[in-house]
Amino acid sequence: MIAGAKLALGLMSGTSLDGVDAALLWTDGETAGEAGEAITIPYPDELRHRLRSVLGGVGPIKEVEREITLFHAGVAKALLRQAGEPRVEVVGFHGHTVLHQPENRRTWQIGDGDLLAKLLEVPVVNDFRSADVEAGGQGAPLLPAFHGALAVGRDLPLAILNIGGVANVTWIGQDGRLLAFDTGPGNAMIDDWVLRHSGHRYDEGGKLAAKGKADPRLIDGFLSHPYFGRKPPKSLDRDDFSQHAAALVDQLAVEDGAAALTAFTIASIQQSSHWFPEPAHGWLVCGGGRHNAALMAGLRAALGVPVEPVERLGWSGDAIEAQGFAYLAVRSLKGLPLSWPGTTGVPEAMTGGRLHRPPV
Repeated sequence: MIAGAKLALGLMSGTSLDGVDAALLWTDGETAGEAGEAITIPYPDELRHRLRSVLGGVGPIKEVEREITLFHAGVAKALLRQAGEPRVEVVGFHGHTVLHQPENRRTWQIGDGDLLAKLLEVPVVNDFRSADVEAGGQGAPLLPAFHGALAVGRDLPLAILNIGGVANVTWIGQDGRLLAFDTGPGNAMIDDWVLRHSGHRYDEGGKLAAKGKADPRLIDGFLSHPYFGRKPPKSLDRDDFSQHAAALVDQLAVEDGAAALTAFTIASIQQSSHWFPEPAHGWLVCGGGRHNAALMAGLRAALGVPVEPVERLGWSGDAIEAQGFAYLAVRSLKGLPLSWPGTTGVPEAMTGGRLHRPPV
């Protein structure tokens, strides 16, 4: 065990709206530390529907915030029972992003830190993004700090790709230099399309996309969006591409729409590599998108270097984001930076997060 390490519990609810990941991590906030047990619990359909209804920062925010906080508390308690009730020193609580407009210096992750600290009787760190955005940064992605720690001793340069509702990449150079940004859509547009046209929550294994055909002209039209010409660091809201994509695919059959939207994600990730200071020797993929065979096959063909799920290195692709927020919570307690000019565009290295202590 690392000297000075704390046992932290991380909680993550991503833009794909699938559920809550929870993970335990022993870390000193500098080295990646030692991973403990992890758990994922899907949202019940009704809660997922209510959470979807407040995206954009509208609707019954306070009621939904309380509901998801209670749900997160239940997930955390289930993990602690599974792990034998260890004593956790801090919880990293990402909450759920309902609005992200860094260009207007606004970002909003709902989740009641005071209530969670009370329910778990453990100090909670949340609101990881606001300080960065208020200082002029993008507020995302935040996990490059953890990715860089994980990559120590690996073959560099390396790209770590997270395909959630939005996709983001961390490029790690030979000297440990970090460049990070949202590449474009991940699973969100595919999931929304499939739900609308088939009633299923997502394209399981990419089977629908594999049956369809993607018109190259549609891909060119998608890449005409001005976001792709912007120099990173840069970040996205979950639905930033919705109208642009809808204009291209709304008249297609369900299989062809799934194929086109999958091709959009692949093309935007390929395009992102043009911003790297040096080509990555390989890409490691985490997030739900790594389970989509059509998406992974397309990435391997497009990138021309090894593209593997992070399990290849013994990491957990389902737990890595929750582990990352456990790591960031410890860094926040120690006043260490969570973001840098190369990861969010913030003017200088920034710490962040708000600490909530349980009532005495």
